[in-house]
Amino acid sequence: MLLKWIYQQVSAGAIVSVQDYNNTFDTHALTVDPNGSEKINGGDAGETIELNTEGRGVTFVYIDATVGWRSVQDNDFTKAGAAPALICASVSGSGNTLATVDTNFKVATFTGPGTFTVNSGGGPLGLAGYLVVAGGGASPDSHSGGAGGGGYREAKSDPVTGPYTGSPVASSSTIQFVPGAFPITVGAGGTHSAGNCGGSSGSNSVLNHSGSTITSAGGGSGRNGSVNGVAGGSGGGGGATGNPCTTNGGAGNTPPVSPAQGFPGGGGGGGSSAAGDVTGGGGGATAAGQTGVSPSTDSGRGGVGATTNINGSPVAYAGGGGGGGRPPNGTSPGAASPCGTGGAANAGDNAAQPTRNGLANKGGGGGGGVNSGTCAGNGGSGIVVIRYKFQ
Repeated sequence: MLLKWIYQQVSAGAIVSVQDYNNTFDTHALTVDPNGSEKINGGDAGETIELNTEGRGVTFVYIDATVGWRSVQDNDFTKAGAAPALICASVSGSGNTLATVDTNFKVATFTGPGTFTVNSGGGPLGLAGYLVVAGGGASPDSHSGGAGGGGYREAKSDPVTGPYTGSPVASSSTIQFVPGAFPITVGAGGTHSAGNCGGSSGSNSVLNHSGSTITSAGGGSGRNGSVNGVAGGSGGGGGATGNPCTTNGGAGNTPPVSPAQGFPGGGGGGGSSAAGDVTGGGGGATAAGQTGVSPSTDSGRGGVGATTNINGSPVAYAGGGGGGGRPPNGTSPGAASPCGTGGAANAGDNAAQPTRNGLANKGGGGGGGVNSGTCAGNGGSGIVVIRYKFQ
């Protein structure tokens, strides 16, 4: 391409600006010709310059006959800064939905297994944000620590996802899609059971995208007796020892990712006898579970989950379950903190607090068990959300 300036009479302060708005100067270079006797940046009269960098923009101002036209602004606006390509997609699987939020964006919400199919508009700029929450863990049935919330991973970046309010642990590293079908796995919550090592950890949630995966790990199980909590996306709370020794909560962010997908569970402590046992709370997406140590009368509270507006309104996910116990110190067991954040469960002393299950599709950890024969809570199932620009 040729840009030739035609000025009958040039005066100081004249301006000419050019911009590669379609990012094609690398394949269709622009030749700038000052038309005969004029100069560019003090060069020879009539000497041309070539703009051959993708996305380049230059502003020229006429100074005088000695310098000629001076380039006063020279920037590259390449594809890395371009608007994301629009995506046309569909979802499959029972209960999974596709909805419009914030006018120009859609969210594909998976509450169970399914497929995210990109029909068109993918490629190098087919970018999207996401939320991937694993299933929360569960614990043994009697005087056990609270279970950990499922691993929590989120990515948002305007203009790819729009300017919504994300959680404090959200990453800016969005993902890419090309046309095709991408399977989605939503992790189940763990199940409570009898025995010192009873209770299962939550299952992983997995988002497949172009050439890679985003995986959140299931929340770790809480434990009772002289047993440490289990590691996971967030860790489970430690058990009650029945003696002056203490137990540790399970590690969070296991396996490790950045930003961290969860926090550790709290440890448990024993009194002078088995009658004084207190346990640790399960870890959550943004905070560790509290430690329960005698002579406290409370077991540990669960760690706080994470709140995001990715679906258009604030919802909390992946809180830790409260630690259970047994009398006398177990009579006021820890609650999920603050009281249900992240769909986590409160532990309960018999009928006083019967609800101990983490909420479905919130990834909360189940509450710990209290007396023998008093069931611990099941973990809440996870969720996967994909947010992208469609118009």
